[in-house]
Amino acid sequence: MSKVVLINGSPNAEGCTFTALSEVAGALNANGVETEMVWIGKKPIAGCIACRKCFETGKCVFDDGVNELGPRLDEFDGIVVGSPVYYAGPSGQICCFLDRLFYTYSKKLAGKAAAAVVSCRRGGASAAFDRLNKYFTICNMNVVGSQYWNQVHGQCPDDVRKDAEGLQTMRTLGQNMAWLIKHTADRLDYPVHESFSRTNFIR
Repeated sequence: MSKVVLINGSPNAEGCTFTALSEVAGALNANGVETEMVWIGKKPIAGCIACRKCFETGKCVFDDGVNELGPRLDEFDGIVVGSPVYYAGPSGQICCFLDRLFYTYSKKLAGKAAAAVVSCRRGGASAAFDRLNKYFTICNMNVVGSQYWNQVHGQCPDDVRKDAEGLQTMRTLGQNMAWLIKHTADRLDYPVHESFSRTNFIR
C-alpha cells in the first residue's frame, strides 16, 4: 500500500497545524493511502553548519529526528510538511529540520509527491507556503496543488475547524496527492537526469 509521511513542524503537538494535517491525512486514508504523522517536538533543532560530514557518512552530524526519518524515506511515496506561520515564515524548527533532511537525504526524495500546509491566525501564509515549496522544487519532487493555496486560519484548533474553505482545501489536497501517487507509483518512465552541473557566479 502507498504511504505518505506528514511532518508537523509546530511546537504544539495537536494545535492548528496538526488539525490541518489531520484533514489531509483523512482524505489520503479515504483514498487508500496509508499515513504516518511525525511531530518534530518542542526541543531546539540544530541548523545545518555546512560541515558536509553527511557526504562522508550518509547521515547528519547532529543525531536527532532528521537521522531517524531520513533513512526511512524510501518507505514513503509522498511527504506533506506542515508549519505554523511566524513572522510571515515557517517555524524556525521546521526550517532547521528540513535544511538538514533535504541536504542529507535528497536522493531519497526525488520523484515523490510533495505538499506544504501552513496555518496562521491572519497574514503571512503565502510567504510561508512559498518558502516550504522551495524544498520540494530543488529536489525533483512532484508538488501537489489544491483548490487554493494550502492554508488554514485560526487562533486555535476550534477556529481552524470552522474554516470550511481551509479544511476543504486540505481534503482536496489529500485527494489530489492520492491520485498522483496511484498514477506514478511504479515510476517506470521516471526520467534519467543529466549529471548535476554546479555553477558558481564568481570566476
